[in-house]
Amino acid sequence: MTVPALKGKADKPGPDKAGLEKLPKAKLIAMILEQREETRIRLEEKDKQITELSEHLAKLQGEIDKEKAEQKIKDINQHVNQPTSKKPEWDKDGNPKPATKGQKKKRKKRKKRTGCGNRGKSGLTPDETHFNPLASCPCCGNDLGGRKGKADSGRLVEDIDPPAEKTTVFKEVTESKWCDQCKKMVSSTSEKALPGSDIGLNAMMEMAYLWVMCALSFPKIRELFVNFKTLRLSTAGISSSMIRLSGILQPVYEEILNDVKQGAKIWADETGWRVKGKLWWLWIFANERSAYYWPDKTRGGPVVKRLLGEVFLGILIVDGWHAYTKIVCDRQTCMAHIFRKIRAFIDAFPQYHSIMKFYLKLRQIIRDGEKLQAVRDELSELVFQRRLKALEQRLDALLEWKNPNDTLKEVIKKVRRQKDHILTFIQHDGAPHHNNYGEYIVKKGVVKRKMSGGSMSVEGARAYACIQSVAMTCQLRDISFHRFLKASLVCYIRTGRPMLLAEYEAGLKSMPIAAYIQFKLTLIFCTESTA
Repeated sequence: MTVPALKGKADKPGPDKAGLEKLPKAKLIAMILEQREETRIRLEEKDKQITELSEHLAKLQGEIDKEKAEQKIKDINQHVNQPTSKKPEWDKDGNPKPATKGQKKKRKKRKKRTGCGNRGKSGLTPDETHFNPLASCPCCGNDLGGRKGKADSGRLVEDIDPPAEKTTVFKEVTESKWCDQCKKMVSSTSEKALPGSDIGLNAMMEMAYLWVMCALSFPKIRELFVNFKTLRLSTAGISSSMIRLSGILQPVYEEILNDVKQGAKIWADETGWRVKGKLWWLWIFANERSAYYWPDKTRGGPVVKRLLGEVFLGILIVDGWHAYTKIVCDRQTCMAHIFRKIRAFIDAFPQYHSIMKFYLKLRQIIRDGEKLQAVRDELSELVFQRRLKALEQRLDALLEWKNPNDTLKEVIKKVRRQKDHILTFIQHDGAPHHNNYGEYIVKKGVVKRKMSGGSMSVEGARAYACIQSVAMTCQLRDISFHRFLKASLVCYIRTGRPMLLAEYEAGLKSMPIAAYIQFKLTLIFCTESTA
């Protein structure tokens, strides 16, 4: 048996057992001490290598964690403002409690909401009464024809006409005469269809309603007309009709934009659109009474400046998109977007409790701002400005968070970027701190894009924006879209220009009270039947 070779003497074989026994005791002790020292040196080198590897591993792990955190932040910034829940961000619990394992909470049966379900039919008068005799027992088949029966009070049933067997075909014959005053031949016009069109006004109105309000594509509209109306159409023919209709309604389209610009508040938003598969953008600008849709190939500030002008005297309620900074106005940033983003950071980094604390404090500032806005009429201007200044100081102090971690720094950076437009809503009566109304208006375009994929031409995109603007404005003003469309087209046939919304509303106001009530009841029943 040999001992391990000493350092620097690996080429020399060590003494065997017999050789060791011949060595003196002092020599053996010296050899043992030398070997112990070499072992200690080797162990120290191993410990140093382990320390260096541990530090390197910790550094690599830190870089990996940092990359993961950066990727999480990137995903949050990219996807957080695509809400899937109908519950508004403002109403969500700021400090959710974890669910108790093994215990299922019993759900109480929800009470029926007032007004839900179909409208009662007690006030309707039946057009026909059908008696259903009982000839035999439905259980055993026994003949009951000779027995005297008892009729119940009956029930009211509403129905619609069955699918048409054929369309109604009109032959429009016009008359021409010589006018002594104009010194030319003049002709009569038909109010059943647009000049030169072989599609009646009723069919065109239903096409427009299905296209914008029901978000159906042209092939689906064609199938519905073929199967239920027996009206043979092509998708190209429907498209041409809608483009022509939008051209007729251009004065109404401009009227809507002017009404939007004259309002005290404007909600604005934009969503993606497609024109022949290429990326476009569908913009919306709306107030409480009007909604204006506009398709454009760009998402930049020139679109906002071109439509709203360089100066707007009211408040513009938008998200944080930079394009809205191109005009001079008071601007309110949508706090729902900011809260939604912070909540995404809370879910992605639950170990950082400081983000939750920051979120709760920011939310409390906004709630206090809502309270101040509600009592502004009861306060003097001096007291109101002093309280508003206190809220602004609280916001400034919140953004100066002491020793924030890297993730909280990213959150604070996003809030600080919008700091000047967070409390603007307090100074404007009735202005909200969120853009939920704008998202509601643009939702029509989102649904349409998902149903039909966008437009196949620029003219089609412009036509959709025009007709959708008219339809949405009618909905906001509680006006029947198809009734206004019929009146506007008849006015166009008679005079060469469509009826404006202001003229239609003035006509409704000038109606006698009894006629107006009857008109509104008819409108309600027609709306329910359409739905």
